[in-house]
Amino acid sequence: MRRVSIVQGENAVVAEPDVVVSTLLGSCVAACLYDPVARVGGMNHFLLGEPNADHRVSASDMSRYGVHAMELLINGMMARGAVRSRLQAHLYGGANIISGLGAIGSSNAAFARRFMEDEGIAIGHCDLGGTSARKVEFLPHEGRSRCTKVTERVPERAAVPVHLPVNDGELELF
Repeated sequence: MRRVSIVQGENAVVAEPDVVVSTLLGSCVAACLYDPVARVGGMNHFLLGEPNADHRVSASDMSRYGVHAMELLINGMMARGAVRSRLQAHLYGGANIISGLGAIGSSNAAFARRFMEDEGIAIGHCDLGGTSARKVEFLPHEGRSRCTKVTERVPERAAVPVHLPVNDGELELF
């Protein structure tokens, strides 16, 4: 199985079998969209829902915002044969991991739900909120996803060095 990993501001659209798209999330949100007839799917990973009205966003940073990232994902899927009215969604992330940052995760989660409702995209599965990071894996051709929560948290003021081992190109959090 081929693995495609994405990070903030990226998306991947897949129309072939045996491909898994994955990402790691904290307060960010990943939307996994799927057209069951065309068997086309994709995932994005956005940092914030939408910029403040007075905030100027450069073209290179637009894809970090859900309002733009969602359109990029949908348009990429439609270019591969998906039909917007058939799209189904799985939503992940939006955790409030660091209390000092406010409710960024909750705002991102609210944006994702609102976008799907406004666009008439059915949400098949939703795992938003909480305080845990998540690893998300999505099989776009099949429309199946898996989410693994990272349950252990390091206190935000802890001076503990974190060592992240490399495991076949994947990041393992513990």
